[in-house]
Amino acid sequence: MVSQKTQNNEETNISENTNLKDESASNTGADNEISAKAASAKLALAMELVTQAENMLVQARQLIQTTVSLPLPKITRTIESADAGIDDSRTIEGVFDGQQMIGPDGKHYSVPANYASKSKLIEGDLLKLTITAKGAFVYKQIGPIARRRLRGVLIRNQAGHEYSVKVHDRLYRVLTASVTYFKGHEGDEVIILVPENGESKWAAVENIMKSADQSNETRSLEPEAMPSFPSNNSVSSDDLI
Repeated sequence: MVSQKTQNNEETNISENTNLKDESASNTGADNEISAKAASAKLALAMELVTQAENMLVQARQLIQTTVSLPLPKITRTIESADAGIDDSRTIEGVFDGQQMIGPDGKHYSVPANYASKSKLIEGDLLKLTITAKGAFVYKQIGPIARRRLRGVLIRNQAGHEYSVKVHDRLYRVLTASVTYFKGHEGDEVIILVPENGESKWAAVENIMKSADQSNETRSLEPEAMPSFPSNNSVSSDDLI
């Protein structure tokens, strides 16, 4: 009789242990499934963040290629009052917007009109500005973008001191310094440079040809009418008139 009870107890213990093992295995499987789902969710989130970052980078590149004037304050005063106590010079790289250089912080840096005209800068060109310890600043063109030539007619605005070039049904603004050098007048034929890809509001003047009722002389952009700039296509504030 005792032997029978002992046997029954042993069978009961074995059954309970088996149930515990099955339950433990079930819990382990559930934990693994939860961990897998969590890892999958994290991976999906990471991929989404990468996609967003890539989209932002594409938009930033497009913004650089189609730079327009932004309603931001000029910082010429900041350049002129550079801290004379700093021994090392500062270097800032930015994008030319047709008149000024826009730095990575969104600030506008004035570019000498004579330098921009002589270098035939167009929207999207990359520039490097070096501000010396004495407050002088030096520009250098470091990344010209691809260009294409267009032929148009010079137009003078109502105020009389700003110019545009009409190409078919489009208007491109041009620097007055370029028109002044070529002694251009309204109605003259103009060869301009614009970005090969994308749209732009500004263009660089490459040449101006006199209209029929004026001299037929065609002048090319020569250094004697401009300040003498270094051959590396850079300009220092000491070179400016």
